[in-house]
Amino acid sequence: MRRLVQPEFMDDPAATREELRTALAYIRWVNRVLGGSRALIGHLARWSRRWPKDRPVTLLDVGTGSADIPLEAVRWARQRGFDLRVTAVDLHPTTLDLAREHVAGEPNITLVQTDALKLADLYPHDSFDYAHAGMFLHHLSQLDVWTCLRIMDRLARAGIVWNDLVRSRLSLAALRVLLIGTPREVRHDARVSIRAGFTRAEVLDAAKRLDLNYTAYRTHLFYRFTLAGEKPGAWR
Repeated sequence: MRRLVQPEFMDDPAATREELRTALAYIRWVNRVLGGSRALIGHLARWSRRWPKDRPVTLLDVGTGSADIPLEAVRWARQRGFDLRVTAVDLHPTTLDLAREHVAGEPNITLVQTDALKLADLYPHDSFDYAHAGMFLHHLSQLDVWTCLRIMDRLARAGIVWNDLVRSRLSLAALRVLLIGTPREVRHDARVSIRAGFTRAEVLDAAKRLDLNYTAYRTHLFYRFTLAGEKPGAWR
């Protein structure tokens, strides 16, 4: 299938608060039950063997949605004695307002409303240890995908994680089962998201174009992938 980027209900500025609440609840379920959060935390767990414990480790989360993946990552790090602090950004004001509800009382997550493609104007080079984008880049055109990855690489001192959807007929077929009983808006956005996802060849092509030679591609279950890696000498 060729990649097809179409508008999603949750990206519409006119989407109601309750429509967004429903869509974000489904995404949280997917991240929690089907490995979206584990896809990030698995990489952090391997890298944490070299983390210092005398200073915070910082993470930029791009297109954060509910900030549910950052919340799981912060809780995971705290249980292991690390001070992980996340700057979670999203452009949609209502989505961010719902994220504030979801992470209420968590001091290690800072929510910022901004355009992902303008992050380099807001933060200087190497502002964070890591940058992560979870199910966000598939919302963008191909050129903007490359631009956002370049920005993530620039802002992350130690490494990046691109955490997104595999575009395939298998993913679409499985989706039909997972969407049984869900609201119309959720069904629409989920199908659109898979059609806007990425093949392994496309991901590796992006890594080659952007000289992300420290990253590696990995499949999580059948529907999700990460392109992730630490830069050489990140924790020397």
